[in-house]
Amino acid sequence: MRYRILALLWFIALIAYVQRSALSVPLKEIGRDFSLANAIRELGFVQSAWYFGYAVFQLPSGWLADRIGGRRGLMLYALLWSLATGLTGAARSYWELFAAWALMGSLQAGVFPCAVKSIGVVFTEQERARASGFLGSGMMAGSAIAPVLTAWLLEVLAPTAATLAIDRWRLCLFLYVVPGIAWVAAFQFSTNAATFEGALTPSTRPQPVAWRRLFASGSMWLLCAQQFLRAAGMVFFLTWFPTFLRETRGVSLLQSGLLTTYASAAGMLGTLLGGFSSDWILKRTGRRRLSRQGIAVAGMTSCAILILVSYFIADVNGAIALISLGAFCATFGGVSGYTVAIGFGGRSVATVFSAMNMCGALGSMLFPMTVGWLVSSTGNWNMALFSFAGLMAVDAVCWALLNPQGTLFGDENEPLPKQNT
Repeated sequence: MRYRILALLWFIALIAYVQRSALSVPLKEIGRDFSLANAIRELGFVQSAWYFGYAVFQLPSGWLADRIGGRRGLMLYALLWSLATGLTGAARSYWELFAAWALMGSLQAGVFPCAVKSIGVVFTEQERARASGFLGSGMMAGSAIAPVLTAWLLEVLAPTAATLAIDRWRLCLFLYVVPGIAWVAAFQFSTNAATFEGALTPSTRPQPVAWRRLFASGSMWLLCAQQFLRAAGMVFFLTWFPTFLRETRGVSLLQSGLLTTYASAAGMLGTLLGGFSSDWILKRTGRRRLSRQGIAVAGMTSCAILILVSYFIADVNGAIALISLGAFCATFGGVSGYTVAIGFGGRSVATVFSAMNMCGALGSMLFPMTVGWLVSSTGNWNMALFSFAGLMAVDAVCWALLNPQGTLFGDENEPLPKQNT
């Protein structure tokens, strides 16, 4: 049962990332269909609205997940955000599109707090890093296939859309409703509530959140800071990286897409191996800080060094190899954010994780704008690369300082459900 749950969590992570990327490919078509005067700017606001809603609703969704449980929370959020995806396709004006996409981001805010809470309940401490890494690989897989899948669907759906006299991007969004609803049905009928009851028994039910304690904790601030920095850096691959390659390395549009895929694949492999390595070190040494914070420091430091060295490599393939290895190192150590949040969160793990993830969403929102400003001001696209390396270096410092003792609210995750389920 545990590995069935983990497989389902992997799929919902993939589905979530595919759905959240649904507008990025047909942006020009959407701008034309709505007759927008400045489509790039106005649709940029729509994209930012998604991240804003996702960030703002992290804490409320995590708080709710701690009260209703990860299983019910996942099904509720997945159903609602999938319907909001379809609602976006039905938008008849710019402001309807803006509101529907912001709503979709707000509802998707609950997916990973619920998923991480489920991992904390279902898996033992010696298994949580590999489970978190597997979850992270689902995110990376979704981000890697989303542009290609959406572009392919737009081509395939074009004849049907013409026959029905509907914009093909709308039809694509309607189709993207189906996987989320199908996943909810599969999760409902292939898992049982008893497996998740470790978070909701009377002895382990979360108490009212001591918000002052959460915001006053130095460890919480460091946990949030590392997520802000790492998420800000890694969004580079989803935003400016293809353009960076074309501007600094002179590659074609197609080559930039393929080279970006290599970095994404390296990141996916890093999350998987990082999780297994972290649990292996914990099992062999019994040292939590070495197995969690230790690999994070090593991963972020290595990433920063590799990214900087790539600047001096003239050969495109050699530079990409170093950047991809840097992405591998960043995700290899980044899985520790999930495992430390699970241990530090105790019974309120979804609340703690959502606070951390909120900061990550803010970092993802701010980095693209900051890089755009830096490049515009200096005329130097290598500023994007240097910014990425700098973020990873500071992230390593945060991890070196982070050493939470016990749980934030003085409770525990245990007892866990029986492991023979």
